[in-house]
Amino acid sequence: MAVNKAKHIAIYGKGGIGKSTTTSNISAALAEAGYKVIQIGCDPKSDSTNTLRGGNYLPTVLDSVRDSSKVRLEDISVAGFKGVLCIEAGGPVPGVGCAGRGINAAVSLLQELNLFEEFKADYVLYDVLGDVVCGGFAVPIREGITDKVYVVTSSDFMAIYAANNLFKAINKYAPSGGAGLGGIIANGLIAPYAKSIVDDFALKTGTKAVQYVPRSSIVSQSELYGKTVIEANPDSHHADLYRELARTISEGEKTVVPKPLNVTELRDWARDWGDRILQFESGVVRGAAAI
Repeated sequence: MAVNKAKHIAIYGKGGIGKSTTTSNISAALAEAGYKVIQIGCDPKSDSTNTLRGGNYLPTVLDSVRDSSKVRLEDISVAGFKGVLCIEAGGPVPGVGCAGRGINAAVSLLQELNLFEEFKADYVLYDVLGDVVCGGFAVPIREGITDKVYVVTSSDFMAIYAANNLFKAINKYAPSGGAGLGGIIANGLIAPYAKSIVDDFALKTGTKAVQYVPRSSIVSQSELYGKTVIEANPDSHHADLYRELARTISEGEKTVVPKPLNVTELRDWARDWGDRILQFESGVVRGAAAI
């Protein structure tokens, strides 16, 4: 079941979009399939791996560095569901420093500790905040750390706005050795037209959606239990969706360089969809057919 070389995958998305839930369930599905997995939380909230480790306390890399001159791998990692190695990069002291720079410092330390050679992972997943693509948060994209990027979005405009900004970063760095885009993960879909909005955005930017995950109480229930859906509700439809997504990621090798929309194009596109949604909800045939 092992692969020859660890595949490093970055999962980006705006805060609150469900990227940590998505990343953790992908990790759990890969581990369930027999792969060795590392998940590195790169959000200063340090909550990426909560459901993999059942909410048990885990010191962050940056907190450990501040508290000790010598940090060991066992001080900053814990084995979670099916052996997924959980690590949280952490952030700076509140009000001081840049959270994005913490990612660079954390990854550098993990490399010094020979994490990737010692653990011999098949997959390393990085859960990265995507509201802003500052220098630090863009590190997994631009430094050749990751092989590919997946972007989590919903059909809401601000989530798509953040995804479009991420596409700009990938578009800038991919041609010079940075990571390409593996695809869009459409998450938390509710409205009947939500899938069409995401698909149209993908079409406009030369990308594609690789999975659609509707909103469900199963996800909320699993998280309240402090577990992934794969662990808490293994026989559910959503568990199968995450397993399909994990297979797509493990089998897919091709990446693309997205073509992000400029500000005017994005605004015009959003207004057009606003009109179409109003038509759809008003029962206008033309609007319903367009969606």
